[in-house]
Amino acid sequence: MQIILFFIFYFSLILIGSLLIGKWMATLFEVGNLTIEDKFLKLIGIDSHSLMSAKEYLKSVLAFSLLSFIFLQTILMCQKWLPFNSSGKEGLSFWMAFNITSSFITNTNWQNYAGESTLSNFSQMVGLTVQNFLSAAVGVVVLAAFIRGITKKETNTLGNFWSDITKFTLRILLPISFLLAIFLVSQGVPQTFTENVKVTTIENNEVTIPLGPVASQVSIKMNGSNGGGFYNANGSHPYENPNGFSNFIQSISLLLIPFACVFMFIFMIPIKKQGYTILAVMGFLLIVGLTISIWSTYQINPLTKMTFLEGTETRFSLLECSLWSVATTATSNGSVNCMHSSLAPFSQFIALFNMMVGEVIFGGVGSGLYGMFLYILLTVFLAGLMVGRTPEYLGKKIEAKEIIWVGIALLTPGLLNLIFSAISLNYASAITSMSHSGSHGLSEILYAFSSAYGNNGSAFAGLNANTNFFNATLGFGMLFGRYIVIVAAIIIAGNLGKKKITEAGAGTLKTDTFIFGFLLTSVIIIMGALTFFPVLALGPIAEYFIMNTNF
Repeated sequence: MQIILFFIFYFSLILIGSLLIGKWMATLFEVGNLTIEDKFLKLIGIDSHSLMSAKEYLKSVLAFSLLSFIFLQTILMCQKWLPFNSSGKEGLSFWMAFNITSSFITNTNWQNYAGESTLSNFSQMVGLTVQNFLSAAVGVVVLAAFIRGITKKETNTLGNFWSDITKFTLRILLPISFLLAIFLVSQGVPQTFTENVKVTTIENNEVTIPLGPVASQVSIKMNGSNGGGFYNANGSHPYENPNGFSNFIQSISLLLIPFACVFMFIFMIPIKKQGYTILAVMGFLLIVGLTISIWSTYQINPLTKMTFLEGTETRFSLLECSLWSVATTATSNGSVNCMHSSLAPFSQFIALFNMMVGEVIFGGVGSGLYGMFLYILLTVFLAGLMVGRTPEYLGKKIEAKEIIWVGIALLTPGLLNLIFSAISLNYASAITSMSHSGSHGLSEILYAFSSAYGNNGSAFAGLNANTNFFNATLGFGMLFGRYIVIVAAIIIAGNLGKKKITEAGAGTLKTDTFIFGFLLTSVIIIMGALTFFPVLALGPIAEYFIMNTNF
């Protein structure tokens, strides 16, 4: 009963906060709603009145991302000569910098390094933290463009990328992250330019404690669905997550804006039930996954005769570990407060499944909802074929050219995930990076590539991925996983934007009903099962049965 009351309180806070933020975001993205940021952009030669076509919007997204890539890659490779590096940390090798750069510009924030010992304060602040803001903003503005495409009547434009990204960064991400950073500092999270201090322990040993601008990075890592921690231990480190109160607030913040994106859509459309159907589907999948994960975590491990305590931070409970693991993989956050390699087998299964379906169970900020729209268009098309009704969504006809791009966006990441996982299992240097053999070893490899192609960033924590092979393959995986979907989403939005909005008739499939919600949920589960069930059966499912077999 206490657990039920806890989750009622927890989700009530999230719903209230995300409702307010969603309304704020919907107002912000109204075309023609000029702000002081638009006047500033005009001073540097960007006209916010000039609306972009889908092609222009996509070019701007890709150009901005390319500039971000060059900027961060340069910082990481040259950090030896840059300021705020009192400990003299060396510049990174090309492939390691490539992996980190790919990770942070794609909002993945996969980390195969210890931040406190690898990166200078300059790299952490000017490099990673900046990209935490910008990569999150890119996801939301792509969503805003997609919503305009499916809701506007016969339009050739999707808004202005430069205006959208500036306003979202300054009006939403910055103030929310500032408030969270202040809270974290009040709980004991460091925020200083000092890189480290030396202290003497009670055993009279000298220990170096790494410090830095931690609170500012942790706040945006949670709010922006980034997940990249200042410390290698991420959310289980006492300087990133000092106590139960900070853990509770951070677990709320990682869900807040992904929930708010759904409410933004609700406020931007005339028929609110369309959005509530999506909210219900996402909420159902999240709660089912959470229930299975918690149940699995509290089972007795037949090998140790105890619950699955290994890898759990002793300051937090098994419940808090399960909640975080499900929320972080469902929302493309990637942060962790316990070791996912030590999760119970079916908890591992849920974490993997959340990533494998494209992280549309709320997903990353912006990216989760435009990924869900791809599933919606596929469901509408399949249902239309089955019952002989016109495939339409919000009055826009769904035709073959849209479904081709839907297929590319939904199938390509999963296909590449399986291909590169298979290559790794047949590549000698990749196999030597595995800490385990058998089904758990397979899960290590599968988790790494699922995290990369799903733009999640969490790690199984058993794979030594800091090799040229994994730095390159996972780096390219993060880039493909992010931009294949973005390209498809913007092209589809451009196509739909040009179409007329037809009035619903007797032959129109309703997309705001329980039946449609059931169909959408089924398509998501079936797509995930058809693509990944065989390999999941060899990984966490096989591990469960092996652990419970009496030898």
